[in-house]
Amino acid sequence: MKKQLLFSLVAGLGLLFCPMVANAQNPVFDGWNADPEAVLFGDTCWVYPTVNGKRFDCFASTNLKDWTKYEDIISVNTVSWAERCLWAPAMVRKDNKYYLFFSANDVHEGEIGGIGVAVSDKPQGPFEDLLGHPLIPNIVNGAQPIDQYVFLDNGEYYMYYGGWGHCNIVRLKDDFTGIKPFDDGEMYKEITPEKYVEGPFMFKRNGRYYFMWSEGSWTGPDYSVSYAISDSPFGPFRREAKILQQDPEVATGAGHHSVINIPGTDDYYIVYHRRPLGHTEAGHRHVCIDKMEFLEDGTIKPVKITFEGVGAVKLK
Repeated sequence: MKKQLLFSLVAGLGLLFCPMVANAQNPVFDGWNADPEAVLFGDTCWVYPTVNGKRFDCFASTNLKDWTKYEDIISVNTVSWAERCLWAPAMVRKDNKYYLFFSANDVHEGEIGGIGVAVSDKPQGPFEDLLGHPLIPNIVNGAQPIDQYVFLDNGEYYMYYGGWGHCNIVRLKDDFTGIKPFDDGEMYKEITPEKYVEGPFMFKRNGRYYFMWSEGSWTGPDYSVSYAISDSPFGPFRREAKILQQDPEVATGAGHHSVINIPGTDDYYIVYHRRPLGHTEAGHRHVCIDKMEFLEDGTIKPVKITFEGVGAVKLK
């Protein structure tokens, strides 16, 4: 109990401190950050989190241990239609440009907002709004236009997105200025798996598609991550298992994640947010990194969330 109270007190000050743990690395950087999008560009890992709803910062590391912070890479002041909030960024590099996709405002019927896209010549920005309006502004198939993830497969860019328990996939135009129809003429395909809530993510391993998402309430201790495996980026996606969740000895609300794979290896790391023990405030979330491993049949082992983290990792 004393250990838990001490950690909660210090975490509330926003400090990187984990009691009674030698060489503690989680959380990986200071401050309240959430919804981390982690990507590798060369020998550098870039993490784009939700900060405070008004702007994005980003963090860069060549070893997953030491991080450089870049502040205010885009904000509500530079996106004309994003009046209230920005969150859940996603990042793509294409033709020496960097495209930052984001959720803006909190769209219900008839409100302005949705999924936007910004562009920069550098991964640390500054980013400028590409369109001057949302890329996805409407609620389709019951999916609130939030929590987008962009996935490149066989030369096509797909975007998975959706809140309120529904997930869609769309095909992006090559210049990211809009969406284009699938071969059957459809513009939006719903692919919602069992227990899906929000926060979709996709990666490909050994020719198989791993679709992941967050379950539970984003403000609650039961926030967590589950996954499915398919032979197609369109599914069907049958829920396999929950692989990331709270640990009463470490943290609660572990969810809304991304995954990085070290090129040329089978080393995978899950980058996620979690809530310090004793904290119930909605915005009190830290970004952490832990190892993600597979069984021989390709299924994912349950991830153990830790204070120690993954140590220094060679990224190239």
